[in-house]
Amino acid sequence: MKFGEFVRETREKLKEGDKKFSVRQVAMRVGIEPAYLSKIERGEFSPPSEETTRRLASELGIDPDVLLAMGGKVSTDLREIILKRPRLFADLIRELKGAPNKALLRIVREVRDGDW
Repeated sequence: MKFGEFVRETREKLKEGDKKFSVRQVAMRVGIEPAYLSKIERGEFSPPSEETTRRLASELGIDPDVLLAMGGKVSTDLREIILKRPRLFADLIRELKGAPNKALLRIVREVRDGDW
């Protein structure tokens, strides 16, 4: 699913239960023009900046890293982490690309818990 399509679908689902998720109201809370948000949703404009994408994700209850990735972007903090050890992270990502989600989740939990 494309970025704008996903944003629109998510916003519309939220709007079914709460009218404050109209294009106009979401755009105002995110700090952009309603016409701009509408064009993003229709795929007429590229995904917005990282900052705007983060605000939009927060407003819609979406993980900002997921929304950034859908827009073909990587968050600044992740980019900085990768740039500190580019070869190591490139190798790691390439090795993990075919791993099942279950295996990836186990690795994440082990690293997070410090249980090496």
